[in-house]
Amino acid sequence: MAILSKQSDKEQTQTPAVAGHGHTVPMVLWGPRVSEKSGRLTESGKYVFNVAKSANKVEIKKAVEKAYHVNVTQVNIINNKAKARNYGRAVGHTSPFKKAVITLKKGQKIEGATETI
Repeated sequence: MAILSKQSDKEQTQTPAVAGHGHTVPMVLWGPRVSEKSGRLTESGKYVFNVAKSANKVEIKKAVEKAYHVNVTQVNIINNKAKARNYGRAVGHTSPFKKAVITLKKGQKIEGATETI
């Protein structure tokens, strides 16, 4: 009896593979980048988002269209490198990040991504 119960436990603990390639999909969008410049860009239908370092333009476009139900016409990516900063005697650096400027179809808006500091 004990052997059978161990086998059934093993069968229950196995997790099925995700449909597709057998791995999980990484989170692409980290959220809107809130600044004065990004606030001004929203007037022309452009929105700025922090994105994953591994994300490409196609993945970003699909993620924005799925999350906000809008039509994306253009995606521009900017890779910001780490900058050196002095903290007293210690030398450190800021975190590197990637941001994407999303251009939407005329007349469309994304609510909640327009707040400025």
